[in-house]
Amino acid sequence: MTDRRQPPEATGASLDRQPVLVGQLLELRPLRTDDFEALFQVASDPLIWEQHPERDRYQEAVFRKYFDEGLASGGALVALDRASGRIIGCSRFHGYSADRGVVEIGWTFLARAYWGGRYNGEMKRLMVEHAFRRVKRVIFVIGPENRRSQRAVEKIGGVRTGSTIDRKGKERVVYELTPERWATVRGH
Repeated sequence: MTDRRQPPEATGASLDRQPVLVGQLLELRPLRTDDFEALFQVASDPLIWEQHPERDRYQEAVFRKYFDEGLASGGALVALDRASGRIIGCSRFHGYSADRGVVEIGWTFLARAYWGGRYNGEMKRLMVEHAFRRVKRVIFVIGPENRRSQRAVEKIGGVRTGSTIDRKGKERVVYELTPERWATVRGH
């Protein structure tokens, strides 16, 4: 019997920007209103934001705006440590365009206890592999002084392609990742 189903790309199906993604270390699931307290507990560490353009995001009122925008975006995911079940961070799909075959991954942060590669690497892997089921490019828009995030994106194969001005008039650097580059970096 022949499988007559079309590949997902041919069906016109849209990118699910709030999937549940499960790896060895993390579970990513849609952000919910009742996640605020646990996520703010992580975000209230000023050192998480020291290289970030919004350095005051550790303050509750500033973080509340970030959180509410994440809920409204329809693309925010909360990261849970599978071993403990605790919320340890957040990330977001943004700016999905089926016509251009692109989505942005950003607004990512993790508790400092989870820095150092394995958790961020798995978060990005889960999100990138999910995105590449529907898009041909994933972009990352990062503050120019945020070297930590730039190095993390370079580590997974992101290539700096230029810069842009954000909605607040601030310069941001743009990285891009394609399935071909991802396969090369992943050794496939």
